[in-house]
Order: sequence, then structure tokens, then C-alpha cells
Amino acid sequence: MESASVPSNEQASTTGSNANSSSVRAKCDPAWDHETEELKDGKSSYRCIHCGKTYKGGGINRMKRHLAGIKGDMAACMGVPYDVRFQMVENLKEISKSKEQTKKDQEASNYSPLEDSPEFEDVQEITPRGRGLGRGNRSGPSGFLPKSNLGKRKVGDIGNYFAPRTTPGAQPSIKSVLAGKEKKWRVDMAVARWMYDACIPINVVNSSYYQPMFNAVASYGPGYRGPNYHALRVPLLREAKREVQLIVDSHRSYWADTGCTIMADGWTDTRHRTLINFLVYCPKGIIFIRSVDASDLVKDAINLSNLFDEIVSWVGPANIVHLVTDNAANYVAAGRILCGKYRNISWSPCAAHCLNLIFKEIGKMDHVAKLAKRASKITVFIYNHVALQAWLRTRKNWTEIVRPGPTRFATTFIALGSLKEHKHDLQALVTSKFYVESRYAKDKKAKAVVKIILDNQFWNDCHVIVHIMSPLIRLLRIVDSDEKPAMGYVYEGMYRVIEGIKKIFKDKKRLWEPYVNIIKDRWDNQFYRDIHAAAYWLNPAFQYDSSTLNKRLETQSAVTDVIESKVSTGRLKLVEELRLFREREQTFGTQLAQESAKTSQPDEWWKLFGSCAPTLQKFAIRILSQTAASSGYMENEIIEDDDDINLESFGDEDDAPPGFRDKNHPIHVEDEEDEDEDDDNAASGGAFGSHDDIDFNFLHNK
Repeated sequence: MESASVPSNEQASTTGSNANSSSVRAKCDPAWDHETEELKDGKSSYRCIHCGKTYKGGGINRMKRHLAGIKGDMAACMGVPYDVRFQMVENLKEISKSKEQTKKDQEASNYSPLEDSPEFEDVQEITPRGRGLGRGNRSGPSGFLPKSNLGKRKVGDIGNYFAPRTTPGAQPSIKSVLAGKEKKWRVDMAVARWMYDACIPINVVNSSYYQPMFNAVASYGPGYRGPNYHALRVPLLREAKREVQLIVDSHRSYWADTGCTIMADGWTDTRHRTLINFLVYCPKGIIFIRSVDASDLVKDAINLSNLFDEIVSWVGPANIVHLVTDNAANYVAAGRILCGKYRNISWSPCAAHCLNLIFKEIGKMDHVAKLAKRASKITVFIYNHVALQAWLRTRKNWTEIVRPGPTRFATTFIALGSLKEHKHDLQALVTSKFYVESRYAKDKKAKAVVKIILDNQFWNDCHVIVHIMSPLIRLLRIVDSDEKPAMGYVYEGMYRVIEGIKKIFKDKKRLWEPYVNIIKDRWDNQFYRDIHAAAYWLNPAFQYDSSTLNKRLETQSAVTDVIESKVSTGRLKLVEELRLFREREQTFGTQLAQESAKTSQPDEWWKLFGSCAPTLQKFAIRILSQTAASSGYMENEIIEDDDDINLESFGDEDDAPPGFRDKNHPIHVEDEEDEDEDDDNAASGGAFGSHDDIDFNFLHNK
């Protein structure tokens, strides 16, 4: 009994102490200065000193609302001074904000990762009917019902049916409109400061995950704290790796159906290490496998083939149709060893690299090299003087002049084309009052540049070279595209390049022969493989085009050679089904199949119309679904390098390309109207002009 009375006394003592401290704290409230407290029969009553009204209960908060003029608890005070009323209103606002912040902090501290998992995302609380929660309030201190399957129902996420507010062109939310520009500016500055402080490249904003990151933070609401160092380093990284593994596994099932290409992209870094990036290509996308330091392996074909063998084993030999590497001798030997071990794999050199070497050899021709040097003299002069750039940028529809890269030889010819497009702007510059009266006009080197810019023969020569090389540039863009498979277009593309060059020179052998010989030498001795010809023959766009197929009879034997060397079972069935395809029988002969032969992707066409020849269908899809290049030589189609302004020395500006001053030259132009007319002819003709019904550019259109 004694022990029981002790806690009771302690409890009373504690309660009294708390009450006293509470009373002391309450007396500090500014509202006490405007009321008096009276005790009657042990009960407190309060009287306003401004209006004399008396009320019982409710405490100081009720009195504060009375002084602030807020109706509801009691009538507003009519005699309170304005400054006192304003003080009470502001005090109530601060208390309200403090309570909201406390609530948010409690929610943030009680956050559980499980509540963000998919099984909790679409759960909606059902409020029980009745006068109140009753005993449910006793389930926890917060008064919420315990989480269980009772009282909940699944609902669809309405966000799945509408585009996010951050989608370009989407209507902004009312909340974002009311937030104002200043608030958005503060948020933008917070992001910018973090990026600048952490030295994060600004091009990260182009990441597909950039805006979704902010969407997720905004949907969480206030109180979100970013992941810490450990979370990013361990659990989140582990989860991201798991997601990537799921993507790779989904591609792996695709490899079994369409086959895939192993891409070995070799390059040398600034430390002179030979690195090889291994990637797997299929129509669904490219998967990066690994990057290997092959400095001690690359010179030995056997060691290199062993490295390739490891990659083949990881991907699965049965899934691989094609191996693409550099065309150096060690890679060729390694590819031959690997194909000898795995009969179903075909090796070929990188198409983009072979075309790049063609550009390099043509660029070494004397008249082309001298023309490029004269053109680069103009570019260097313009980009070494800020005032000249500023004047040119005031011209209507001005775009920057493309400058050639040091190792990407196609950009030399792209730069010539870009310079040619700016002919009128450059001539307007050097004849303008601004330039004539400037100090640049008196410079000796500047006078030489002006002489080149005003030389019509220089522009005519640029016109010729650009038109000669445009077929090769088109083909390079086709084979270098990662968007759609290009294997079915390599063979025909090379022949159309040659035919296009001959057409530009009106079949005058003396003029086209130097260029065609370079192309043929690379194609015959280095580039061509049977898989290119087989892909051409299986491409319905060319198989059902009588104007081209009869000229490529050698491709039929290439198909049978590939079947004999790469197929181990079902050969006779394949040969029988080849006849169905060639003769346009059964599903191959339908009107829809014929009409879509030139508009559909070859591999997709076979999936739709090859059901009557299932063995050939699988064979054709696996060949036509492959890429022809191992790396990108024309990323973004036009390559600019700010560090490549200072090019090598320039030749004599009076030197003219041999044959270009011939009066009978097929594209020798004397006035601007003729040149513009040739531009239009080249746009509609050129390398692929004889086959307007085949649009090669659709391969790299997004």
C-alpha cells in the first residue's frame, strides 16, 4: 500500500509542476496584455480590456482569435486598435506554419521505403461510416486505422492516362502557374549551384532520366532528402545494376530470334593504350558488354581471337550471326580464326572504317588536297577574328561553318560543302563597307583570303568535289546508323556510289576513273564479303526491282555460298524456299507484299510475309537484322572540333585541280544560275538518283 501511494504523490507533484511551467509559458503570450483573468468558485473567466466582453474556457488561443477579429469561437472585438489586431493575426499565422512544419517533419521521420513500393502506390483509405472512428482511435497514438487489407481497395493510377505536366507542350498545373517565376528561379538556381559546385557537365540535362528525376522529387512533396553517399554507393547501385541486368536479359531473348552482331571498337586513349569496346547489336538496341585494355594482346592474332572467344561464349555462339572489327591485319587474322571455330559466325571489316579510308585516299589526291587547303585558309581567317564572326552572325539564316576533324576524313568534304553554302555571305563580307574600312583589309594574308573568296573557279571546284563525294557521305550515314539495320543496303550502296560518280561526270572515263579506282580497290580487296551480297539478294526492295537484280547475278551464288558454309541442317529446304521467294509465290506474291517491299524494313518485311517459307524466313531475318559498322564515324552527322582551327599550311592559291579548267568539264559552271540548277539536279540525282523509289535516308531518320 505504501509503495502504491508513492507513485501517486510523485504523479501529483509532476502534474503540478507541469501545470505551473505551462502557466508560466502561457503568461508570456502577447495576448495576456489585452485581457484580465478572474477567479469565481475556483473557475477562471477572461475579460477583454478593449470591449469588456467576458468568456469562460478556451484559454489564451480563444482570446487571441477574438482580438484578431476571427469569427467562430466568439464575437470579434470591435474596440481593439489596428496595430494590436495585426499583431494577433501574424502571431496566429506563425503558430499555424509551425504546426504544419512539425507535422511534415514527423511524416518524414516516420517514412518507410515499403510505403513507396508498388503494392502501396494505388491503395486508397476508406473512411468508416458512423459518428467517428470509435475504438479505432485507440489503435495508435496518431489515431489512424491499422494498415491491413480491410477498409482498402485498389484503384487505377490516374497518372497512367495523362501525360506528365513536364511533357513538352503540356498544359501547366494551376499550382505551378500560381507559384510564379521567382519561385521557379530559386529552384533552378538551387539545381545550377549544385551542378556548378560538383563540376557536373551541363549536357547531363539531355539525359532521358533528367526530368523524371525532378518529377519524382516533386511528387514526393516537401521534406524529401536526397540519397546519401552510402545509399548511392551500395543499395541504389545494386538496384540499378539489377535493372540493367533485366534489360540485358530481355535483349538476350531477342538475340535468339533475330541473331546479333558483336561489335569490336578499337581505339587508343591519351595514354597510348589500345582499348577495345565490345558491344552487341540487334534491332532492339545496342548493349555494351565490356571494355578491355588489349595493349599486350592486339599485336598477336591468336591472343586477340581468344579475347573474342570469351565475348562469344558470354553472348552465346548460337545467337551470333556477325562479327565486325577493324580491318587491320591482326583483326582480320583473329576474325578468320574465330569463324573457323564457329561455323555460323561471319566476319567483316567495319563498313564505316572502310569508307573513312576511301575518304582519306581521295583527300590525298593533289587537286583535292590543294582545294581543301585553300578552303581551310578561309575558315582559319574567319574564326581567328571575332569581329568577322560577329558580322556574319547578323546575316539572315546564318549557321556556323563546319570545320574538319583531324582523324575523320569525311568531315573534310562536309566542311567543303558547308563553306560552299556560305559563299554569298562570305563574298558579302569581304565587299562590305565594314570590311573595306577595317584594319583586316590591309593585311597581306587577308588579301590572299579575299582573292580566294572572290574566285569563281574556287567555288566551282568546291561544287564538283562536294557532288563527287556526296554519294559516299550518304552511304556512310546509312551504314553508321544505329537506328535500323544497314546490312541489306551495303552491297547496293557501293554500286550506286560508283554509278552516281560516273553520272556526275557524264560517263567521261578520264574524269571519273581516279575516284572509282580508289573505291573499287577498297571494295574488292578489303570490304566485300559474301554476307553483304546475300543480304542484298534477300532484301525484297532489290529482289523485286527488275532494273537492279538482273545486273547483280553474282549475288545468287553468294547466297548459296553462305548457306553451304554457315548452315548445317535444312539446306535443301532452304534452296526450295529460295525459289518461292524469287518467283514471288504464295505469301510473297500478294499485292501488299509487293507494295511494301520498298517501304518496309527488310527484316520486318520477312516477319510479315515470310510465313510460307519458315526456314528461309528465319535465315533471312538473322542476316538482314545485322549492322555493318563497329563504331560511329559520323555521330550527329556533322562533326565540329573547336581545337582544329589551326590547320596545316596552304598551297599556292593559283593552283587549279587538273581537269577542272577544261572547257568541256561536265560540271564546270560559269554563272550562279547554272550552279544553282546543278544543285537541284544533284539533289534529285546523285549517287542514288537512278533509283528514286528507294529512299536510303529513311534508315537514319528518327
